[in-house]
Amino acid sequence: MATNESLPESNVDVLIIGAGPAGLMSASWMAHCGVTTRIIDKRNNKIYCGQADGLQCRSLEIFDSLGFADRAWKEANHMIEICMWNPGPDGIIRRSDRIPDTIVGLSRFQQSVIHQGRVERFFLDNIKKYSKNTIQVERGVLPESLEIDEPKVEDESAYPVTVKLRHLTEEEATPEQQVNGSKVADGIFRSNLIQEDDEDDLIQKSKLREGTGEIVHAKYVIGCDGARSWTRRALGFDLQGEATDFIWGVLDIIPITDFPDIRMRCAIHSAEIGSLMVIPRENKMVRLYIQLKEVTPDASGRADRSKITPGSILNAAQKILSPYRIDYEYCDWWTAYQIGQRVGSNFDAHKRVFLAGDAVHTHSPKAGQGMNVSMQDAYNLGWKVALVSKGIAKRSILDTYGGERRRVAQDLIDFDHRFSRLFSGRPAKDVMDEEGVSMEEFKDAFEKGNRFASGLMVNYGPSELVAKAPEPSERGHQGDVGSSAVTGSSADAFAKKQALAPGLPIGMRFNSYKVLNQSDARPWHLQEKLKSNGRFRVVLFAGNISNLDQAKRVEKFCEDLDAPTSFYRTANPAGSSLDTVIEVLTIHSAKRTETELIRDFPEVLHPFDPHTGWDYDKVFVDDESYHEGFGDAYTNYGIDKERGCVVVARPDQHVGWIGELEDFDDLQKYFEGCLILSPKV
Repeated sequence: MATNESLPESNVDVLIIGAGPAGLMSASWMAHCGVTTRIIDKRNNKIYCGQADGLQCRSLEIFDSLGFADRAWKEANHMIEICMWNPGPDGIIRRSDRIPDTIVGLSRFQQSVIHQGRVERFFLDNIKKYSKNTIQVERGVLPESLEIDEPKVEDESAYPVTVKLRHLTEEEATPEQQVNGSKVADGIFRSNLIQEDDEDDLIQKSKLREGTGEIVHAKYVIGCDGARSWTRRALGFDLQGEATDFIWGVLDIIPITDFPDIRMRCAIHSAEIGSLMVIPRENKMVRLYIQLKEVTPDASGRADRSKITPGSILNAAQKILSPYRIDYEYCDWWTAYQIGQRVGSNFDAHKRVFLAGDAVHTHSPKAGQGMNVSMQDAYNLGWKVALVSKGIAKRSILDTYGGERRRVAQDLIDFDHRFSRLFSGRPAKDVMDEEGVSMEEFKDAFEKGNRFASGLMVNYGPSELVAKAPEPSERGHQGDVGSSAVTGSSADAFAKKQALAPGLPIGMRFNSYKVLNQSDARPWHLQEKLKSNGRFRVVLFAGNISNLDQAKRVEKFCEDLDAPTSFYRTANPAGSSLDTVIEVLTIHSAKRTETELIRDFPEVLHPFDPHTGWDYDKVFVDDESYHEGFGDAYTNYGIDKERGCVVVARPDQHVGWIGELEDFDDLQKYFEGCLILSPKV
């Protein structure tokens, strides 16, 4: 046995614990922003079947900003329609309604389904590409201890988080699961009704071998290690909430059935036997979520795992689907879970160690939100940690993570609580049946839930990153989201700014419409130009540039923008290009064929490089395209086509500020509030 072990020590800017979707999203940000990073996971490199499978609209938009949405979009099964099945007066289930799975016009993408292992592969390839292979998942590595040197947490040059790591053998790092999916040998994996391997036991085993430990000193640690998060427990934080009595089974099968809507997403309520959800997947597979009414929690609140088998889950599905028949010969994966809704007591410790994904919130999987919200937690956090660790942004912006994502997590829990109750409840027999669930209420909740579940309704509150007045219901909770950049301004003043672009709500993601490149007439979705590379964007809606008075307004804005003390000039690290931290994009409303890039637009909007010439990829026009119609962006955003306005998009594509072209001083204050500016002499 190793005694008085001398462990190697190293420094790293960011240490990520857990290489699931949230951890890989965090690592992807670090790769795109050029941050020295390590990512560890106790699992070996085998990615198993099962787990999450739903991709919501917002997740696909984020994938597009990172550069791999096309891969997911091509491979995934697209969810087009939801069919609702309910019992008739005779108790036999009938199709009662059809609705679109994704609200029409909400996004360029629709909800899709693809195996989590493929999503992780897309991330790994993306991280390898953008980090130039310097960030790789270190498999079979487990954290043993975590300490924060509190006196150093505000020292921006310090590495105040010390983590001791242990390296596992291949056998220790392999979770128990049978890969064979036949009826003869079905394997359960990652059910919340059973205990997973014990980290403490694995650590003790690894200590028996020399050279298995190391010490890492990190500026920042991001814990993405799931619902049983080691990081959360090491910090002494809790998940607060409760489990329900609803037990559900999950089967991934290739079904043999006469049920007519097996390739549609279905919500099926039986009269007395329970409910079932059908999720059609890729390669002829179907995921079934089946309520197990015959399995109930014991006095301790936990269900008896031994009563749940693939056969018992299938039997429940057969009863719910009767008179239709269903069976299978191939089961890819199965599990069972007890619905629980919990939110973490804390999202970070000293703005140095952060928790994301299931480590800070858990809920039922039927709403298709687990992987999506986990990735979106990390998408909100990653760029903030990256810019702060590089000395570009102020540490104070890290306060906004907990405020912004706690609200999302709580909204998710509230939605999931209602949705699970309605989905798990018995259908009402008539209007007098108070104990039953009204199917009209369920449909209404389902449609509203779809809007929420898209991920596009997230609206961040006021902070140094979101310049808006608080909602009346938020005015007692300002501390949750940092100090508002519009403190002291009236709600009326904010309303006037928001009225400049009502189709771009401040705090929400930048909605996308097609515009044309001024130089080559190619149409682009504007969102395609908001790449996830750590840059803020100042989007200048220049209005009718052909109008002389408007052209003068644009020229004055550009003079201020190009001034030596402007945020645009002073946000960049020494020796870097002009748009390293902030990129300026222009969209005008004049006719493309009547305007010229060099003649009509100030140089700062399309900078000249002596080696490569003018930048032809920063000025766009809201005009008709030859082949892809008219995006009509100004109308859809509600922006005045003559006067335009200015909009700031954060690195995560959320709108942070809106103002007139004359509001440059206020725009300057916005960036002074969140970035470290270095005035040029």
